[in-house]
Amino acid sequence: MSGEILFVFAVIGVAAALMASNRVRYDIVALLVVLALMLSGVLSVGQALSGFGNPVVVLVACLLIVGEMLDRTGVARALGDVILKKGGTREGKLLIAIMAGAGLVGSAMSSTAVVAIFIPIVLRIAAETKINASRLLLPMSYAALISGMLTLIATTPNLVVHEDLKAAGFAGFGFFSFTPIGLGVLFAAIGYMLLLGRRLLPPQREETDPGLRRRSIDELWADYCTGERIGAYQVQPGSPLAGVSIADSAVHTRHGARILGIRRRGRRGDDRIAAPPPQTGLLTGDVLVVVGKPSCLDDMAEAGQLRPVAESARERQRWFWEMGATVVLVHPESTLIGKTLRESEFRSHHMLHVVGIRRAREPVRDFQNTKLQASDTLLVTGPWSRLQQLQSQTHDFVVLEMPRELTERVADYRRMPVALVILAGMVLLTLFDLVPLTAAVILAAMAAVFTRCLTMNDSYRVIHWSSLVLIAGMLPLADALNITGGTRWIVDQLLAAVGASGPQVMLTVLFFLTATLGLVLSNTASAVLVAPIAIAAAKALDVSPYPFAVAVLIAASAAYTTPVSTPVVTLVVEPGQYKFLDFVKVGVPLLLLTYLVTLLLTPLVFPYRQAM
Repeated sequence: MSGEILFVFAVIGVAAALMASNRVRYDIVALLVVLALMLSGVLSVGQALSGFGNPVVVLVACLLIVGEMLDRTGVARALGDVILKKGGTREGKLLIAIMAGAGLVGSAMSSTAVVAIFIPIVLRIAAETKINASRLLLPMSYAALISGMLTLIATTPNLVVHEDLKAAGFAGFGFFSFTPIGLGVLFAAIGYMLLLGRRLLPPQREETDPGLRRRSIDELWADYCTGERIGAYQVQPGSPLAGVSIADSAVHTRHGARILGIRRRGRRGDDRIAAPPPQTGLLTGDVLVVVGKPSCLDDMAEAGQLRPVAESARERQRWFWEMGATVVLVHPESTLIGKTLRESEFRSHHMLHVVGIRRAREPVRDFQNTKLQASDTLLVTGPWSRLQQLQSQTHDFVVLEMPRELTERVADYRRMPVALVILAGMVLLTLFDLVPLTAAVILAAMAAVFTRCLTMNDSYRVIHWSSLVLIAGMLPLADALNITGGTRWIVDQLLAAVGASGPQVMLTVLFFLTATLGLVLSNTASAVLVAPIAIAAAKALDVSPYPFAVAVLIAASAAYTTPVSTPVVTLVVEPGQYKFLDFVKVGVPLLLLTYLVTLLLTPLVFPYRQAM
């Protein structure tokens, strides 16, 4: 073994130690690797920086943009909600729905983004079903990891292995090439969690401080209960309200009701007008969201020929994406003190509705005619943008509480159909090999901007530049191993140790080598290092490289056993209150199960003697 090979191994070891210490940022470690290879002369300046021009870097950046598009337009959240609703209230059915949902959504976007989207959804489901969140969050994160095994674009290691195959002269993977294996792992993981895994999870953990939990709009409404209710009414043909403005309709002055929103049929579906101004005209077919005393609402419906409408859960969610509520405290020096809401012209000044007032921790019944005092708290409803503007009105208000619906808001849900078309186009272009994968992903990212699903500034903002630097900095390590002969040396050692035992044993070694490196390196870095070794080993054994390549990418995504291997599992540590041992107890058997599924299914999809 030459000195250069020893030096490259030393660089890998130091990089692994620094990453495992969790004291140095991964992107800093990657840049140190580039400097070490450059200054040592192992690689030229161009070779050491070649990772920044690798197609994988561009692919990852554009896929992050596509994933953000799916998040912002509500595609991922809507699909997740639909799947979770199928789970009912039983823990077993919920586990199946959550894991299947996270796996399906994650096949088209970043696994980390999937976990970020599903955490509030799972917490809400756990609260409603009285199931401890720690019983659901870890299985969800594991399913998000497994989603990386379903499609080519689901996670970065897949793209790394794909590009390494092409660089070695082989055809890359297709979009769904290894999907059957990934589905096998997902089904096995769901079965494992149902039969054994959930029994290894903590049965009950103390809930976090409820004072730190954001309340829902419904909880805020109950806190300010004034005897009013919210109802939806449709304007019927011949109604005296049709064709007149809200101000002229006298809904408020005559019936004591206030119109919080209007749902109106448009050319591209329903339009929602939150907190409509008084001059807004009412049309036949409009659905009015109105608040008032029950008797007042009944009188209004009868006099105005309005038909009560039962809003579906979907419609209610759409309203919460448009408008919400907040609690504000009247500042001791506020100009509102001593005035009623009508006298202060609160509605006109802020384009918001006050739907409740509390004083001395008790709701005020006749709040509309009550003169405001310092330290009164107001429940205010209206468009999210205007509610957030109240935070700047510090001379009059102090915003005390924003509901949890704010964190679940999907502002651009109207562009959901556009996002679905873009996603389908990207998949079809890749599936039928009409354009190269890189071109298809770039086209999808550009389409997201051109269709205004994202702005260009948003696109740059969502790119995880530290992740790109990590990838670009670690890629030259594989080149360094190849140039110095390190790859050949490793392959020779593997062949000497297990070469005569057959390709199944080699696949096993490569799988666990990747999984072990993933404990101290990122899963991307472990794929970068092991993929070229796997391809070289296949050539030496005169077998197809695809089974070994699949083993590497599956193992790279199987980072179940520690909470620091990948952000996908790190994100659930705090909300689930997990301990390190929880990941070891649940993750190690799942890793072994993933290996068995890979060992059994891979040769069926990619035969060892497949024609090349």
